[in-house]
Amino acid sequence: MYYVYFVTNKHLNVLYVGVTNDLLRRIYEHKNKLSKGFTQKYNVDRLVYYEVHTDINTAITREKQIKGWSRKKKDSLVKKWNPLWKGLYEDLF
Repeated sequence: MYYVYFVTNKHLNVLYVGVTNDLLRRIYEHKNKLSKGFTQKYNVDRLVYYEVHTDINTAITREKQIKGWSRKKKDSLVKKWNPLWKGLYEDLF
């Protein structure tokens, strides 16, 4: 399985779109600041949206598509699926 996911910070003003084959591990890395870069710098660690894909190429294509969207369109996608922008990490267990 492959996942396209969104993580944000506690203020919901930064949004990161990523792709991974292990969503639990990847969000754990974000939460514990194990990956240097954008998400560490901006404290982006709250999982608010994800999609499941069975093919890596499909997941990467979808990630690129979403990254090209406006912030407003990304926000609309999250609100449709997770209207309260609740952190979803704990729900994965």
